[in-house]
Amino acid sequence: MSDAERQDEALSSRALVRARNASIAAAIGCITAVGVGLSLSVPLLSLEMERMGASGTLIGANTAIAGIAAIMTVPFVPRIAARTGVLPLLWGAVILSALCLVAFKLTYDIVIWFPLRFVFSMALGVLFVLSEYWINSAAPPGRRGFVMGIYATVLALGFAAGPAVLALVGTQGWAPYLAGAGLCLVAALPLLLARGISPRIDHGTGRTVLSFLLAAPAATVAALIFGAVESGGFAILPLYGLELGYTAANAAFLASIMALGNVLFQIPIGTLSDHVDRRLVLAVIATIGLFGALAMPLVAHSVIGLGLLLLIWGGVAGALYTVGLAHLGARFSGGDLAAANAAFVILYNAGMVIGPPLAGGGIDLYRPHGFAFAMASLFAFYLAVITIRMRAGTRYS
Repeated sequence: MSDAERQDEALSSRALVRARNASIAAAIGCITAVGVGLSLSVPLLSLEMERMGASGTLIGANTAIAGIAAIMTVPFVPRIAARTGVLPLLWGAVILSALCLVAFKLTYDIVIWFPLRFVFSMALGVLFVLSEYWINSAAPPGRRGFVMGIYATVLALGFAAGPAVLALVGTQGWAPYLAGAGLCLVAALPLLLARGISPRIDHGTGRTVLSFLLAAPAATVAALIFGAVESGGFAILPLYGLELGYTAANAAFLASIMALGNVLFQIPIGTLSDHVDRRLVLAVIATIGLFGALAMPLVAHSVIGLGLLLLIWGGVAGALYTVGLAHLGARFSGGDLAAANAAFVILYNAGMVIGPPLAGGGIDLYRPHGFAFAMASLFAFYLAVITIRMRAGTRYS
């Protein structure tokens, strides 16, 4: 090979690396917008509806629209993106989500907020699915777990950013709505670097959510369990703390400790999954999740002991998302990968619907430790799924 050919090859290699990095940055920017949009809107709108005099049932019904919107619209995202292109659809979703946040303040009417919340959640669902597809497509196969770890960490930080913004600007007036809309737009700025390099989506094989669930249960059920554990933990863990006799401040702090673990553990566990069979990593996560939940009653009356346990337990449980997503990317490609990511998001949202009532019902059935046993049951179920799948001897599952 001549010097000129070597130079051309080096330039081509550097261009590919730049394109890959720009793609990863664009996907991470979009998922940041999702995290900020969700974590800011949920408490803000709940507080605003309470000021309007809405009942708890009405507030809960409006909040549930988010999950319903995702489940109803996400399956169609890959097909729409195949027609419009990934980048135009992402820009449309970003702008629509920012406009919806402003529209909440402009209308300030609970009746209008139901369809408005549906549209807002639909836009975030588009960002969720396509950012997952894009980063899975762009990640190098040998470092997919590491890249997914970064992605999940940024998502967790995005979830933490919303409440922090509300603490900074308050929950009344225009400030929180404009701040949320502005942050969504700023988070999506890396899309400007991705012009001409966004992935194409073919029409795939037309598989359904059920077919992906059957073809890759280790990956897809991980999304279901993670959604249930995350939502159940954030919603009911403070109540568990109150049942244990903690002050309201300490009880609320338990959920923060769990969220901190979610931030700290994603990159290390994701990197580990690049070097070990991901099904084995998922099985270990399920085992730690099961025994960690069962250990909660043993340390329940020590704030430090329970806090340390939740830090580890929350971080390991959060890795279900990271490793499950990386596992999905190793199994599918092209249009099928986009559809598989849609199935992943649908199951995650289904888990978010299941988690709080399961955890809350656990406390009602067995006080004070019903929360711990409800969480243990989720991990026991997933451990059974992954064990059966590994015994089947399939390379991908």
